[in-house]
Amino acid sequence: MAAVELQDVRKVYAGGVEAVKGVTLTMRDGSFTVLLGPSGCGKSTLLRMIAGLETISSGTASIGGRVVNEVEPAERDIAMVFQNYALYPHMSVYDNMAYGLRNRGVAKDEIEKRVAEAAHMLAIDTFLKRKPRELSGGQRQRVAMGRAIVREPQVFLFDEPLSNLDAKLRVTMRIEIRKLHNRLKATSIFVTHDQVEAMTLADTVVVMNAGRVEQVGAPTDVYRNPASKFVATFIGSPAMNLIPATIAEPGVATTPAGPIRYDANVFRASAGQKVQIGIRPEDIRFAGEGEGVPFAPDLVEELGATRLFHGRVGDAPLVVAMAAADARTASTRISADLANVHVFADDDGKSLRAA
Repeated sequence: MAAVELQDVRKVYAGGVEAVKGVTLTMRDGSFTVLLGPSGCGKSTLLRMIAGLETISSGTASIGGRVVNEVEPAERDIAMVFQNYALYPHMSVYDNMAYGLRNRGVAKDEIEKRVAEAAHMLAIDTFLKRKPRELSGGQRQRVAMGRAIVREPQVFLFDEPLSNLDAKLRVTMRIEIRKLHNRLKATSIFVTHDQVEAMTLADTVVVMNAGRVEQVGAPTDVYRNPASKFVATFIGSPAMNLIPATIAEPGVATTPAGPIRYDANVFRASAGQKVQIGIRPEDIRFAGEGEGVPFAPDLVEELGATRLFHGRVGDAPLVVAMAAADARTASTRISADLANVHVFADDDGKSLRAA
């Protein structure tokens, strides 16, 4: 297997449209990295440049220590799984999986061995004689994964492979992909706009926005310590609450609903500075009389184990609070522990967390 390294990689299309704006990343050998972001953020373009399906305008991409900018896709020792499966409809499952190996001149007995092993691993042994049209979406995606596995590449690339599956099947396939990675220990790069996929699959999450990398880190770290308002609101469902505020003094922010305290040892802000106070819905608690700030709920969503309370905090934008379904929530005041309050600069949206 091999590490994938990107150094100041850019993609500029005709007309000067810059889709990827100087990305520098190292995806270590054997890791599972997820490129996460909204549509149009450049994540699929970045993946396609690694694969050789898009040319790199400037910068370098290396696989296993070899710069591959000018290397043909077939010579990069990668395998790619697409969202539309990309199977040959006239071929059987077996032939779809074996096709690439035959083109490379692999011996027949070796092909049979690799296909059998991959089919058993993915539980598609009984489908080898079928055509793709005779398979469900999940079975077709397993075949596409099997075709990648038999090549025994240095790097696996996944371009939103679960997007065309229904919700239940996506969960199943997500688990299968993670189990497969744990078994093969191959370097894997996975593109998605789905934060749940990113949080459950990744060793490392790379959050992208408008062609740039906003934050890189372990899933829990990116979730608990977002580097910007964009990351804070993109990761997490419901999204983090953001309340406009002005710093009254270190540790105290004045909001439309009253003062909110934050940890001045963690977030460094100056008196008079315009900020956004961020609190995740699950970090809000219903407070006793004289605590916290007034909260006026106007909608309750029942989600089984939890409830979401949508309401107003003074003149602030809509605030969402989460509580257990059986929790006592008669209070009309809410608060949050200092450790769960984030502070972002109002101008550039960056976290004011001290380095």
